[in-house]
Amino acid sequence: MFIGFIQSSMPRASPTIGGPSKASCKGQDRACFPDSVTINTLPDDVLLGIFDFFVKDWSTTASGWQTLAHVCQRWRDIVLASPRRLNLRLVYKGERPISEMPYVLSLLPVVIIPRLFDRPYRGPIPYSDLWVNTSAFLESEHRHRICEIDFSDIPDSQMRRLAAAMEQPFPQLTDLRIWAGYFQRFYLSDSFLGGSAPLLRHLELGRCWLPGIPKLLLSANHLVTLRVQNVPLSSGYISPQTWVTVLSVMDRLESFRLEPPYPPLDPGSRPSLTRSVLPALTELGFEGFHEYLEELLAQIEVPLLNKLVVTFFKDNFVVPQFHQLINHAESFNTCDRATVFLDFDSIQFAILKETDGSPELSLKMMFPESGHQFSSLAQLCSPSLLLPSTLVQLHIRDTDLSNPRSYSNGESTQCLEFLGLFNAIKDLYLTERAGRRVFQVLEELAEERVTEVLPALQSIFLPRSRSLKSAPKILKRFIAARQLSGHPVAVYPWQSVSVEL
Repeated sequence: MFIGFIQSSMPRASPTIGGPSKASCKGQDRACFPDSVTINTLPDDVLLGIFDFFVKDWSTTASGWQTLAHVCQRWRDIVLASPRRLNLRLVYKGERPISEMPYVLSLLPVVIIPRLFDRPYRGPIPYSDLWVNTSAFLESEHRHRICEIDFSDIPDSQMRRLAAAMEQPFPQLTDLRIWAGYFQRFYLSDSFLGGSAPLLRHLELGRCWLPGIPKLLLSANHLVTLRVQNVPLSSGYISPQTWVTVLSVMDRLESFRLEPPYPPLDPGSRPSLTRSVLPALTELGFEGFHEYLEELLAQIEVPLLNKLVVTFFKDNFVVPQFHQLINHAESFNTCDRATVFLDFDSIQFAILKETDGSPELSLKMMFPESGHQFSSLAQLCSPSLLLPSTLVQLHIRDTDLSNPRSYSNGESTQCLEFLGLFNAIKDLYLTERAGRRVFQVLEELAEERVTEVLPALQSIFLPRSRSLKSAPKILKRFIAARQLSGHPVAVYPWQSVSVEL
């Protein structure tokens, strides 16, 4: 509020807070204006503290400090004299040639984000010119001041020039994001960034060719975030052992996501007998075949892991290293909610903390065999996976595209095995289609075994759109059997309103 008031009420040349400006007094005695205080009476260090507050808490862009620098000459001088305190950065979007850039270009760190935008008087700049200007900037002496780079939708005409320009050192670079197009080839050679990135903290690469990435990462021991996604199959094979070697030097790495290409593992590769500890890693993501992840997990330890997001591309697998990782991650023991989502081409299982969604464990299988979704899920969540005893909610949902009537031989048994992993569940939330599948399976239990599955169950929640009085007969029989067993279950709509069946 304070900064906003200053900006809106101060004259450009001599800003004031409250009351008329000094110029408007026209020589009158200032005692007539006891509430008037000029902003220029504040010392520089006080103004600097106010500017710091604005840049950190009010400004939403890296160039928000320019608002302050355009108020008056004194403010400009204070701002430009404190680049570190205010974390000043100049955002370059490629909208004009480097020759037209202001003199502060030689003073401040630069963020490179080529983006289209409309200039009020000269109209939109051609898209290709953005990248011509960007390439020229990277080739200039000003590259030494570049601290962030964000590239996406790179035109083919500039791809080779841009990749060549980035084979030079960028000594101040801390953040780098490059997403190439589906049919593009952004090539990271051994000379990428000069082969060294000592200050790099955040690196995200998408659809890039990566022959030079191991050499670069061995020098980037300050990385906090590393994401290597959608690696093209033709870009070459990087083994799990290579990734372990790279990760072993990153004692500050907090988030790592890997989506390797999908050829089989190198038949000559053998996991190392020693394990590397990643002391700061809290988030791990993976998308690919389970064999690759198993070999990677066999060689690392992540004691602080609290978020794990994994997608596999086939079923019929055994993942002991994966189960061991989850079983030893103490943070998951605070999770109280489990969710199953069934789709026509995938199945996803997640556990998380209901209050804030963290920590989180998410497992997704793409393209499970039709009619074998619960079989695949039961296989992934085998008895060797120790689910937290704190789980008290279970949500099972599906889409209209999933087929609740497609069952394979043994699917009911697999569904019961999966539900049998949740001995502490009290609340069960179901969509209509998912409810039909679950209750059809539960009906197969004999009355004397009705509490073998979900023994702690107390409440079932169905969509409000469904009339609970017309609930399936199999649900009514299940409810009646639980009542006779001395473990009654109540049925509610999504909002907790009890309805008798």
